Amino acid sequence: MNESSQMVEVEAGNTLGKSPDAAVIWMHGLGADGHDFEPIVPALNLPSRLAVRFVFPHAQVRPVTINNGMSMRAWYDIFSLGGGREDEAGLRATQQHIESLIARERARGIVANRIVLAGFSQGGAVALMTALRHPERLAGVMALSTYLPLAGKLATERQLVNADLPVFMAHGKSDEIISIDRAASSRDVLLALGYPVEWNSYAMGHAVCPQEIADIGAWLNRVL
Repeated sequence: MNESSQMVEVEAGNTLGKSPDAAVIWMHGLGADGHDFEPIVPALNLPSRLAVRFVFPHAQVRPVTINNGMSMRAWYDIFSLGGGREDEAGLRATQQHIESLIARERARGIVANRIVLAGFSQGGAVALMTALRHPERLAGVMALSTYLPLAGKLATERQLVNADLPVFMAHGKSDEIISIDRAASSRDVLLALGYPVEWNSYAMGHAVCPQEIADIGAWLNRVL
């Protein structure tokens, strides 16, 4: 494991004696940090043919409206649960930050179509937003317990090079933070635009479960 003030990095698979040739950039949820999903990496049981660098960036600390304006790690501000007004400026700034993380992996020798963007909750929202607008072909995007932000602008802003990008969506049937209906509506927007969405729902709340982890590992094995 490598850690800096900005991110945590974990290598998995057959990385002995060689550098990773694939990367997963995985954004955490509201109030968490890059360590949140670090323990999941070994549980993915990735095959030895893969050599993957997992990058878990830390969101910056900022005031969050639904937290009574108190500061916490967040990729953008949230004004209310359930939708409504979106922090477009914050979303766009985080999109640019994720683009810089992609560029960093490209500079380290990983081609774009071996890079997956992933995230949980608002981390998944910015992963979806960025991946579908990225100008180079990526390997896929993984959106866990989340929704599609700025959905009404995707049709005009998306990049056709990623028009058939594999999308993995997973959601808890009893999610009390982001309803499964909201996630399903996002899924339907993506399907209507032609994206191949793999949709998974589980008997859980706003969380991750063992079957979901197994499904994530299987999906990564297919797209990388």
